[in-house]
Amino acid sequence: MEYENIYNTISEILSSVKGNYNVLEEQIDIDLQTEYFEYSKNYESTKTEEEILENRNDIFAKDIDKEEKKNRFVELASIESVVAYRTIEKYLRKPETSYLKDWATLAFQESRMLIESKLLDENQIFISTGLGGKDGKLRYFIVFLSKNNRFSELEQKIITDELLYQLKKAGSELEEIEFYKRYSSILAIVPLHVSVKKLFEDIIDDCNQFGDFINKDFIITNVRKLSFEEVENHLSKD
Repeated sequence: MEYENIYNTISEILSSVKGNYNVLEEQIDIDLQTEYFEYSKNYESTKTEEEILENRNDIFAKDIDKEEKKNRFVELASIESVVAYRTIEKYLRKPETSYLKDWATLAFQESRMLIESKLLDENQIFISTGLGGKDGKLRYFIVFLSKNNRFSELEQKIITDELLYQLKKAGSELEEIEFYKRYSSILAIVPLHVSVKKLFEDIIDDCNQFGDFINKDFIITNVRKLSFEEVENHLSKD
């Protein structure tokens, strides 16, 4: 089983740090997220808040290149200013490229948390994964493997019904399910307090009461959706 144990990590963070948490809902490549947060942490602006706000509309200018706009977004996100926040929000209504849209989205979230921390006088915890989330919950990509190299129509129905029932009971949501010859791919939204590993182990156990047809080992990740080729490559190694 390939399991990225974010549940335990997040549980430790939430229990040790007091404050509200925010989940990034957008699906943004994890490498770009890492680039943004490293960039933001290391960027040192010599400008005053007044100068940053004076130049805020540079993010809309056509004659300013991508690298300079990245600086501008990070600068706007670094100050406790509703004007800066609204400027980034305005940009996101009509972004130029998908890259700058994602970059601006991360700056927008950072700006909002900075303002909320000041207004509420409370730490704001930002949780982001490649697959994003929804309503404070995280999105996961899961793969169930067939023991018989194929899921019959009846087995497909059992899996779907059990997923819908168990996920709803756990305050979770089934967003997508697809069946291939040897496996099923699932996209689900799960609350932070729910142990994802145990949830899907229980679902497999319940399905297997009707014929022991799902492998107990399964794939789960919150980094990104795996392609058909990636899943097949994983199966070929088993």
